[in-house]
Amino acid sequence: MPSSTKRGHGHTPVPPLASTHIEAPAPAYGTDMMAETHLDCGIHVLSEYIPSVRSASVGVWFRQGGAHEPLIDTGVSHLLEHMVFKGTERRSAAEIAMALEGLGGSLDAYTSREHTSYQARVLDEHLGEALDVLADLVFNPVLRAEDLELERQVVLEEVAQVEDTPDDMVFEIHSDLLWQGHPYGRSILGTKDSVANMSIDTLRDLHSRTYHGQNLIVAAAGNVQHEPFVELVESLFGPRTGGQASEGIARPGRTPSGDHRIERAAAQTHVVLGTGVPGHAHKDRYPLALLSSALGGGMSSRLFQRVREELGLCYSVYTYQSFYSESGLSGVYVGTRPATADAAVDAITTEMARMAASGLTPDELEQTKRQVKGQVMLSLESTGARLYRLASFALHREPFLGLDGLLRRIDSVTVEDVCRVAAEFYDPDRQLVVRLGPEVDVH
Repeated sequence: MPSSTKRGHGHTPVPPLASTHIEAPAPAYGTDMMAETHLDCGIHVLSEYIPSVRSASVGVWFRQGGAHEPLIDTGVSHLLEHMVFKGTERRSAAEIAMALEGLGGSLDAYTSREHTSYQARVLDEHLGEALDVLADLVFNPVLRAEDLELERQVVLEEVAQVEDTPDDMVFEIHSDLLWQGHPYGRSILGTKDSVANMSIDTLRDLHSRTYHGQNLIVAAAGNVQHEPFVELVESLFGPRTGGQASEGIARPGRTPSGDHRIERAAAQTHVVLGTGVPGHAHKDRYPLALLSSALGGGMSSRLFQRVREELGLCYSVYTYQSFYSESGLSGVYVGTRPATADAAVDAITTEMARMAASGLTPDELEQTKRQVKGQVMLSLESTGARLYRLASFALHREPFLGLDGLLRRIDSVTVEDVCRVAAEFYDPDRQLVVRLGPEVDVH
């Protein structure tokens, strides 16, 4: 049963209504023993107790990502994420790497458009060590100029790797064109110029402004008891208070449509079709997810059956979606030979037009619901997946939603819902199409 408390250093939790953490029996579709505590310093602490495991996944999230950056400093959040691993006041880079791997655990990090995260997975008995490493990593990096010169080269290699991988690069190009200068369209890695010109002072300034309690979420999932976990977080993270929360992100306007053909030497033509959709909090996220699954979510989807199985036009075709705080993106990817690119795009847009005109049949909707619910439940069998789901409640400022509640929301989507949403967002005339491949014939 979810619970919530508010506490500060050394204070007894203030017990608002239903605030005590109660370990309820597991409901029919999984274990929902989630709890949260808001510390006076601004840190949001969450945990989910999973008694059937002997491990714990723990992570910290800062509300700072690529979409918060000024244009001149594109990629600074990602570069800072790299730099904190170069050493702290207490540990060298090698000691950071060994601290948890030596215990059989793992340590990782990533940067997204709206946040930066550092996570660890360990045996439950090593949760304290994992939190200590994470706190040291994010609060005490030395951020040396000489380390920046080395790590800059590593990130430039990342940028070059994307540019050398057309099925990655086509997504970068599509995002840039779709969002028309909005931060959602910028590369999280940054550009060659922005990374090459980044100064150590810029990284230090970003760290001092954003890596603090007001921007911080700490969460754990696994064999974790909430109150002892909160005490650990208070002792290791609580002293870092102050600062202001990161500024919000402006809502983008309606995304454009059109067809862009970009010539690039490659064996295939890589195509992305997509349009903007509502953000994470919007009620249409659920019908959009079901439509995406039915259109291109697996081997039984319309696109796989038509474009690959019936027409033999590709090896890989699939749908994808991203939901941000202020907007979202729904798209389709296909990789095909240059000679069949037009036929593949025509087949995809024909299926999208069918979906826009008719939505899903009642039988197809029920089958898709079963498929999506099964995928959700199977994906949440790991503590890592539970951790990301738990943190997402805080990142999107949403109340806890148990697995039963999530399944009910999927089940509540009606044929009328999917027909309405399909008509609005799956119209081929609304899609922005980007083709990246060799010897493009523009006629």
